[in-house]
Amino acid sequence: MPKLTAVQILKAKPQDKPYKLTDSHGLYLHVAKSGKKTWRYRYRIANKESTYVMGEYPEMTLELARKERANLREMVKMGINPSQERRERRLEALEKEKAIKEEQGNTFKAVALDWIKQQKGRWSKGHANAVRATLEHDAYPIIGSCPVDTITPPMILRIIREIESRGSLEIAHKVLQRINAILRYAVQTGLATYNPAAEMKGVLKTRKVVHRAALSLEELPNFLCTLRLADIHITTKLALKLTILTAARSGEVRGAIWDEINLDDAIWRIPAERMKMSSPHSVPLSKQAMAIINRAAKLYGQEGLIFPGIHFPQKKLSENTMLYALYRMGYHSKATVHGFRAVFSTIANESGFDGDVIEKALAHEERNRVRAAYHRSEYLEQRKELMQWWADYLDQLEAQANNDPITNEG
Repeated sequence: MPKLTAVQILKAKPQDKPYKLTDSHGLYLHVAKSGKKTWRYRYRIANKESTYVMGEYPEMTLELARKERANLREMVKMGINPSQERRERRLEALEKEKAIKEEQGNTFKAVALDWIKQQKGRWSKGHANAVRATLEHDAYPIIGSCPVDTITPPMILRIIREIESRGSLEIAHKVLQRINAILRYAVQTGLATYNPAAEMKGVLKTRKVVHRAALSLEELPNFLCTLRLADIHITTKLALKLTILTAARSGEVRGAIWDEINLDDAIWRIPAERMKMSSPHSVPLSKQAMAIINRAAKLYGQEGLIFPGIHFPQKKLSENTMLYALYRMGYHSKATVHGFRAVFSTIANESGFDGDVIEKALAHEERNRVRAAYHRSEYLEQRKELMQWWADYLDQLEAQANNDPITNEG
């Protein structure tokens, strides 16, 4: 039986019609009109003739083609159809590839990245980076490659305990919150049927909570009288008074500048970059608060900081200035600047004001996204009423303690 040679194959040129060059035992080279050359094997099984395409020349040489033909002949002798066998292998490979892709798209890391993507527009860039960093450092090494429907409570507990072992209890709390949100998202999107993080209630270690000292209602009148008469720097006294009247954070008051104040509308607009929750906040100013603002204007002018530093006017008051003033007034361990926010919240709530209005006055962001979507109002008019009531209420308390009417400085 004639056999092909390497020279014959190399010199085979395309013709008007496809043709073949026969080797032996069913092997031949098919030469297409385009010049493409493919090795093919013709065989008969179950009284039916079939052709099996083996590969292309020159990638498959004559020597390799003959070896492959020998393997195929053995299969045919055993009753195995090479073409059918290849189809089954391809189907199996496709199924396996599909399963791998599904598994990769179903991993905790893949779901986490999709969850983070969904937060675009709601998170600041810095917060998004912080979330990614904690997940990459603490969660991905343990469950990142696990399909979300295979994650168990012990896996999550391992993550939490490893963070806690570093003494990072706050990070442990945040990571658990984020894992819980991601797995809840997996359930919502149909990638999992169960959220194991929801079973972790009570697992976190906690430090003993030390609440910031805050005055009681009974102590407040005497404090207000003490503040009015206190031998402390006028800048510190004014800043303390405005902090109490607005229920603002001390940092917001210390960093306040004249560009933030609308004197005509009696509104203090604090930009997002100066707020704890990175959202702009408007503070209605009561008549008493405006009196303090006007007093500061007479003392320091209406440019730059409203309450300039005592020793370095180009800088804002230091973080501890107001706190140390409270110490000198005799309120060490009895009151903190931040504690007046709690005093305001308690009294306003007990006096029947709307909780949403109070929370907005405190610049507390709604954590429940569904609730937040229905509570976008600034409640500005209601807060104007609330803040004026609060200022008048403080005046009444001070007058009662002093047993006479009190007038505002200004």
